[in-house]
Amino acid sequence: MAEGMMGAWSEYHKLSPEDQKVFDEGMEGFTGVGYSPVAVATQVVNGENYSFFCNATLVSVGEEHFPAMVDMYKKPSEKAEITKINQLEY
Repeated sequence: MAEGMMGAWSEYHKLSPEDQKVFDEGMEGFTGVGYSPVAVATQVVNGENYSFFCNATLVSVGEEHFPAMVDMYKKPSEKAEITKINQLEY
């Protein structure tokens, strides 16, 4: 599907300052695991879906590291919210 088309996912790419702002907003108040986004894909719907590929660190148990996907949704003029977090197998 063509990037920018309603409903189509973009390719994963480096975060723009706006992508980082959405990520930071959605993670506000989230504790226990630190997520550092590496890349993001977006999908324009009635708002925008974000799929962030992250390096994660479990801070409460010996700083275990693992890859994870953090999905968020942001409605226009509203705060971003986490819709799903998946630890990836490697």
